[in-house]
Amino acid sequence: MIDPEKRYQALLAKLKAHGARITSHRLALLRLLSVSEDHPDASKIYNQLRIQFPTISLATVYKTLHLLKQEGEVLEIPLQNGAHFDGRKPYPHPHMICTKCGKILDGDKLTFPEVANREIQNKLNFEVANSQLVFYGVCGQCH
Repeated sequence: MIDPEKRYQALLAKLKAHGARITSHRLALLRLLSVSEDHPDASKIYNQLRIQFPTISLATVYKTLHLLKQEGEVLEIPLQNGAHFDGRKPYPHPHMICTKCGKILDGDKLTFPEVANREIQNKLNFEVANSQLVFYGVCGQCH
């Protein structure tokens, strides 16, 4: 299980190391990412933060997410309806998207992506640097 406080501190350390301004808006965004168990898009993050910070801009959310993505601290999940972000598990792992309710489930305990990466390297002499695997279907609650 991921410790939200450790995750928050890791995100904060990356921003500081990058020389980014540490504002109350950014701190709140980091806190939100560190405790979020879903995979919000930028507008959902923005709307949640606006409750506490009415002056926050959507640009601040996008810039901070972009910076954290560049630093390897946020995983962007490009979907048909826009990008969603995983701030708790920034490493590549499969996601399952329910086509009925839109829920995004993590598949980080599945072993086949690592097996596939090894097979690609061994059989095709291609070293995988990064991967994104998304499955569309119906979740258990909607089934």
